[in-house]
Amino acid sequence: MAKSSTSNYYKRHPEAAQRRRVQQRKYNQSKHGKKIRVAANKLNRKLGTYGNGDGKDASHTGPNRGKLENPSTNRRRPRLKIKYA
Repeated sequence: MAKSSTSNYYKRHPEAAQRRRVQQRKYNQSKHGKKIRVAANKLNRKLGTYGNGDGKDASHTGPNRGKLENPSTNRRRPRLKIKYA
């Protein structure tokens, strides 16, 4: 499978990749990031895909609702309006 243009960009610009990793660590530790992670794990358990190795993600379609989806499709949607410096 070919790498995406974003992946290629970060490969060519290691300083940008480092900034992104720092920003992502801050996001993952924030209240909002933890809330999203907890909700995702809860939905994955509800859909029966948590930890079973089927390679599927829970795509959130509403509060406590979702469907199983290919991870690359699910994760390519950006988080809008959130910037962690």
